[in-house]
Amino acid sequence: MLLLKSRQPALVGQAIAHIFRGSALRVVRTSIVLTLCLAVLWIVIAALGRAATVKSLSAHFRSQLQPDCRLKNFRLRSLFGLNVLRVAAVLAASVGGLAALMLGSAVSPRAEAAPGLSFLIVLSVVLLVWLAWSVVNWFLSLASVFAVVAGENTFGSLTSAVNLCRDRTGSVFAAGTWFGLAHVVAFFVATSAVAFPLGFAAVLPPAVVMGGVLIVTLAYFAVADFLYMGRLAAYVAIIALPMPQSVECNSPESMAPQMLQATASSVDPEELILSDIPLAGEAKIGGNQA
Repeated sequence: MLLLKSRQPALVGQAIAHIFRGSALRVVRTSIVLTLCLAVLWIVIAALGRAATVKSLSAHFRSQLQPDCRLKNFRLRSLFGLNVLRVAAVLAASVGGLAALMLGSAVSPRAEAAPGLSFLIVLSVVLLVWLAWSVVNWFLSLASVFAVVAGENTFGSLTSAVNLCRDRTGSVFAAGTWFGLAHVVAFFVATSAVAFPLGFAAVLPPAVVMGGVLIVTLAYFAVADFLYMGRLAAYVAIIALPMPQSVECNSPESMAPQMLQATASSVDPEELILSDIPLAGEAKIGGNQA
């Protein structure tokens, strides 16, 4: 307590090291148990939330759904399985981040310190791990839509997600890109707006400043959830609605038989034309010559 009250960074660091030296094992055990409990709770709550939202979005497109995409009875265990995979992806990303730190420390030992190279390696590895986790998490999130809309099991949802990305790459990529850019813009606007109440920290009471920061944060969370639901609705629409006809179906070559059929149907086969009356035609021509 004496070292902690000294407010000296070196002494406070020694006090914290002394505390964890005696309680490190219990801290690790507590962290593991708490992480597992939170993971199980998130798996259940996320599955129920995804089922409720996707069912509501599917009901919006119910009248326009394809016959093979009608809303079916889904099984929550499919969503549970996908969420378990998402938790495993987070765990793998965490292990990758720790591996990046260990690799950076191995590259820059104390005898031959190279902080610049170590930072570059750690940053590169962490960036690659984050990109890999983002792709896997997005893919599993897309597969959960099939688990609700089509009633697929866990691996069937993954297969359907792969087929969707292969068949309608442009639509899926456009929906993810535009909503992702909107989310990035909302994040930068929120970070800029947070600086406004913080600028009055020396003038206004701390409660007012924290209230302003809380309001901006809640507004950002609301916008982020709105954009996430919009992207989810776009995916449901891409899955449920029929694919538009290609341009080749409206080409002149493809429209020619239809035009000939329409022309033939508009002609009365019983109506006589001039070529069907040869005598009258010859008589008329002879009279003109005379």
